[in-house]
Order: sequence, then structure tokens, then C-alpha cells
Amino acid sequence: MATVIMHAVVSLDGFIADERDDVGPLFDWYFNGDTPLVGEEGEQRHARFRVGRRSADYVRGVWERTAATIQGRRLFDLTNGWEAEPPAGEHLLVVAHRPKPRGWHPEADVPFFTDVGAAVDEARRRAGDRVVAVCAGEVGGQALTFGLVDRVAMDVVPVVFGSGRRFFGSVDSRHLLEDPDVVIQGERVLHLSFPVRR
Repeated sequence: MATVIMHAVVSLDGFIADERDDVGPLFDWYFNGDTPLVGEEGEQRHARFRVGRRSADYVRGVWERTAATIQGRRLFDLTNGWEAEPPAGEHLLVVAHRPKPRGWHPEADVPFFTDVGAAVDEARRRAGDRVVAVCAGEVGGQALTFGLVDRVAMDVVPVVFGSGRRFFGSVDSRHLLEDPDVVIQGERVLHLSFPVRR
């Protein structure tokens, strides 16, 4: 069965973007190192990722295990759904209260769901025994609240935003996580992963 991981790059004070959805320096570590993260084909698809060696080993492993990614409509609109090719995994699923934009990549198998539980169920089916990545924010927070998340992973960047889009969205209930079993210090980033306490 697939493992569901809620994930994002996050500021020290818990924000994944500012109020204008600007990520500022949060993703700088993806481009400040000397180690290519993906091969030439991946660079053509997405970006010229160059990270520190420790980050490269960690992120490559996560991306290789990821089969499906779930994002919300806000991130879909900001990224244009990564043109139906998510950075990690073969499958993209979207949780939204508005339908897929008319004419958007009609050839792509990118289903839209109004219910996060249905999206996770379908992502698990598609992922098999690999990983389902749920983007942090409102959708990730909902998945955590409904008990659908197995792990919470954060790439913590040494910046303070003060306000903005929260990692856990508008979650207003308490959730206990286990001690982190992944703690990797990269260059300008700290990779953490916490099992969700059941």
C-alpha cells in the first residue's frame, strides 16, 4: 500500500509562501549547489536544479519513490498544473471546487476531485506500493485532519516570513507526530520527516 507524505518547502515560522503566493527565497537552495538533482531530460521538463550533495541524495530518493502528487487548485493555478508533468511521479491529481479549465491539456489524465479523501484513494490506487505526495497548505492540512497522511516532510529554509500561506493550511485541531526519523542538514535547508502518530 502506498505511503502518503504531506510535503513542502517551508520558512522557519511555518509559511510556504507569502500573502501574494510569492515563495521568495524558499526555493533558492534548489539552485545554489553544485550537484545536479535531475538528468538532462528532467532539466528540460522543469528546471536546472543544482543542490548540495546531501540534499541531492535525499531529494533524489524521495522523487524516485514518488508515484503520484496531489495539489490544490491554488497551486494548480500558480503552476498551470506543471503542464500535467509533476516534478516527482507520473500522476497528478487535483483537489478543487472548480472544474478543470476548459481545453487544459485534454490529452492528460489529470483528474479533479472535490473531496480530498477521494483524491487520496485514487492516488493510492495509482501509486501501488510507492509514495503519494500531498502538497502542504489547505489540501495537505485537510488530508492530515482526516487521518489520510502517514508522514509529514518539511524542507525548512532559514528565513522568517512573518505571515503568509501556512504549511498546515487552516488546520485548527491538534495532531501529534513522532520524533523525526529523517534529519539531514543541507546547504541553506534542513530536511525533516516525521511519522504521524496513530
